[in-house]
Amino acid sequence: MSKFVIMADATCDLEQKYLEEYDIELMPGHMNVPGEDDITLCADWNKYGNMETFYAALKKEPDKFSTSPTNVGECEAMFEKYASQGIPVLAIALSAGVSGAYNFKLTAKKNVLAKYPDAVIEVVDSMRFGPGFGLLVIYAAMHRAAGESIEQVVDYIEKNKNRFHQTGWLDDLSFVAKKGRLTHAKAFFGTLAGVKPLGEFDYNGLTTVIGKAKGAKAAYPALLGYMEAEIENPEEQIIFIAHSNRLKQAEEYKKMIEDKFHPKAVYINELYPLSGINVGPGLMAAYYVGKPISEGLVQEKELMEKLLSGEATK
Repeated sequence: MSKFVIMADATCDLEQKYLEEYDIELMPGHMNVPGEDDITLCADWNKYGNMETFYAALKKEPDKFSTSPTNVGECEAMFEKYASQGIPVLAIALSAGVSGAYNFKLTAKKNVLAKYPDAVIEVVDSMRFGPGFGLLVIYAAMHRAAGESIEQVVDYIEKNKNRFHQTGWLDDLSFVAKKGRLTHAKAFFGTLAGVKPLGEFDYNGLTTVIGKAKGAKAAYPALLGYMEAEIENPEEQIIFIAHSNRLKQAEEYKKMIEDKFHPKAVYINELYPLSGINVGPGLMAAYYVGKPISEGLVQEKELMEKLLSGEATK
């Protein structure tokens, strides 16, 4: 089997240690912030400051922050670097439902193939964003490490990307609604005092609120019950817990998940600037592999309603 390169948009929010461990190359994005335009960066804080100052500034002036993905020319340069060496490339893109990243990569692929017609360049829409996207990329790398070909890994992603779940809450929905990361935005827009909106990826890779819990005390058991019903083979899984300036809650959630499911590993991930601008402060969610998500989240909403009302799970 010939080795191939796995690339992913920086909005997968993978820390450097995971990039090195799983041999993943990031495709940097761009960020505009007050006082400075077009900062090119990957998934880190080294060109902004730190989480606390970033989210404080974002909350104060959200309209002055914006992001854009790796452009066509940048994608071309990254693809051509390997095409010229005869090394296949698998580029996994941020969900086409929230970004032009996927189409930019398709255009770049077409341009590079015009110069290197024998090059192997696969472009896949992850239908995910943030740490859910990152977890999918890690699983792709694990399949590569197991000896699978680039075609087999692409097939795995296409068949399983709808099995990557998000189970958690977001204190303030105004950022994700405004940036197009949330479905049914008008129904849930803004901050709901004392209420935790519980979200899940929908069939198309966006986040949908599937229930509302009255505070963290009610939210945690509902989230754990939901995970128990949806997760598959938890003891074999790597689970991500992401947060945007909610480390204490993420640590509590991590311990609950470890005690209940005994997974192979649970990692806490920060939501870095490129994703943070579009999600805002207050995210605390787990990401894992489970049952296929139903169209319209009909089954998932019914399950969460039962959990929140105290009825038996399905």
